[in-house]
Amino acid sequence: MKKQKQECFGGVNFNPFDLLSEDIIFMILDLLNHNPLDKKSFSLVCKSFYATESKHRRFLKPLRQQHLPAILCRYPNIIHLDLTLCSRLSDTSLSIISNACASTLRSIDFSRSRLFSTSGLLGLALNCKNLVEIDLSNCTELKDSALAAVTEAKNLEKLLLGRCKSITDIGLGCVAVGCRKLKFICLKWCLGVGDLGVGLLAVKCKDIRYLDLSYMPVTNKCLSSIFKLKHLEELVLEGCFGIDDDGLVVLKQECKSLKSLDMSTCQNISHNGLSFLISGAEGLQQLTLAHGSPVTSSLADCLKKLSLLQSVKLDGCLITYDGLKTIGNWSASLRELSLSKCSGVTDEGISSVVTKHKALRKLDITCCRKITDVSVAHITNSCKFLTSLKMESCTLVSREAFVLIGHRCHLLEELDVTDNEIDDKGLKYISKCFQLSNLKLGICLNITDEGLVHIGKGCSKLLELDLYRSAGITDLGILAIAQGCRGLEMINIAYCKDITDRSLLSLSKCSRLKALESRGCSLITSLGLTAIAVACKELNKLDIKKCHNIDDAGMLPLSHFSQNLRQINLSHSSVTDVGLLSLASISCLQNITILHVKGLTPSGLAAALLACGGLTKVKLEAAFRLLLPHRLIEHLETRGCMFQWRNKTLKVELDPKCWKLLLEDTVLRDS
Repeated sequence: MKKQKQECFGGVNFNPFDLLSEDIIFMILDLLNHNPLDKKSFSLVCKSFYATESKHRRFLKPLRQQHLPAILCRYPNIIHLDLTLCSRLSDTSLSIISNACASTLRSIDFSRSRLFSTSGLLGLALNCKNLVEIDLSNCTELKDSALAAVTEAKNLEKLLLGRCKSITDIGLGCVAVGCRKLKFICLKWCLGVGDLGVGLLAVKCKDIRYLDLSYMPVTNKCLSSIFKLKHLEELVLEGCFGIDDDGLVVLKQECKSLKSLDMSTCQNISHNGLSFLISGAEGLQQLTLAHGSPVTSSLADCLKKLSLLQSVKLDGCLITYDGLKTIGNWSASLRELSLSKCSGVTDEGISSVVTKHKALRKLDITCCRKITDVSVAHITNSCKFLTSLKMESCTLVSREAFVLIGHRCHLLEELDVTDNEIDDKGLKYISKCFQLSNLKLGICLNITDEGLVHIGKGCSKLLELDLYRSAGITDLGILAIAQGCRGLEMINIAYCKDITDRSLLSLSKCSRLKALESRGCSLITSLGLTAIAVACKELNKLDIKKCHNIDDAGMLPLSHFSQNLRQINLSHSSVTDVGLLSLASISCLQNITILHVKGLTPSGLAAALLACGGLTKVKLEAAFRLLLPHRLIEHLETRGCMFQWRNKTLKVELDPKCWKLLLEDTVLRDS
């Protein structure tokens, strides 16, 4: 056979790919972004492919800092470096990065990393001249000196400093003076920064497009400088309690460039201050006022001048009928309206809004417990172009109303009817929504396999399905979903008590499955889990809590085939030391929960934790804290692992109907 092939190509070895230019092969590689293993397979074909894939890669997310020298040597053209899996980074590592990526690196993410110092950042900023984006979020120990080092990145355009609680106005002042090209900056929860630093930033960095000041101790004083920014498009003032009406009424600056404003949880601002704040922002398209002042007709009336407004989020606000009626009379044509957990929402209010804003694409009425079939009828009759409808816990809506959703809203891509009275007939009509990709049916006690059969036949584009505590579902329903929705990426079958291994065998046909939540499915065994592990190579999240029949026989296939697994919950399973230790071969594993697992011993647990080198978060019973060697815990914490110690007692599992009644009693008591 080899001789025949050589004769076909003139008696010499010939690779057809040699005829293709590097650019064409790069275009082919660009199409292999869905599964990370595809490019790895490509690179293993031959030395030529290995070299080509190495030159093509632009994005890199290493698992360990000790791998950096080798992988940066292999991949010389990295533009974006994501270090969120390297929880502890030394200055030596930053030096390696700055030397290897000096001419190419444009973006680097340190948002889950620590240990590096100011000198490490300084070397990186000096060497990587093309750096335009740095994410230092959650670096709580970062000082002003580190920001002074960052200013050496003269081309910096995007800087994220969320939760950097130790920086002050001095450090931000250094950034303002040194990084004049800054366009995007997040200062959320930077509690040491006040009006002085923010004001200086606004004065010096005149090209800022995005500014997040959430939960900072700023007051009205800095607003004047902020609103002078001629290019500002997005402003987030969530939780800025120092801003109130008194300061806003004297604000004279206009901000015509502003397109998005978030003033959630600003409870000291009423319609009086808001009207002055947005008077010069007539180009506003998105407005978020969640958990703020009551939405009355006065507040809604002050917003009617915003003719370009497309998205309004009022989650958690007290809202009156007059307020909703006034919103309905706006000249703007809303595309998105969020009223999640708004008290005071009634059928009359909803009807007055949707009959006027017929172009709505997204509507969220989660926990609006006073609305009935009347609202659903108006929504479906008026808003035919809805792509997203969230109506969890709208418990007064009868099962007949869900027929209208499927009958009239055929463009739906996302539907959340968790904790509702929907039944199989409703699902039959919803299955006509052929674009549906996300369907949440948790705690829907009236649905059965018959309804899921309709969904499986009609919704072939379904990516996410939530069946949490929907007790009427069995293996037949899951089989229908698996056969009809082969692109499924996430499914939650937690506490569906009749689910067995047959369901997991069916779901193993969904090769793109990334997340499986099956806690409380006591009939599932290691056999079903093995089928998932072998066939679903992209699995990254697995919850088998209270799956008592899953033991070490299920862990061994996971350790061999599920190399993308990042998070697993083994609580109340029958796994022993052997099974847990086998998971150490999964290099991606970061998050593991192990509560009430009787088969584990302190020595076995210690060995497994030590062997799993990439762990960043571990939940354990508090009793193990005294049983594990103190030096081991210190070593793992030094390596970047965070422990959460739990002291939960075993609870008897309630029947789904009893559980729902208990939940409803709790909600009524809280309200």
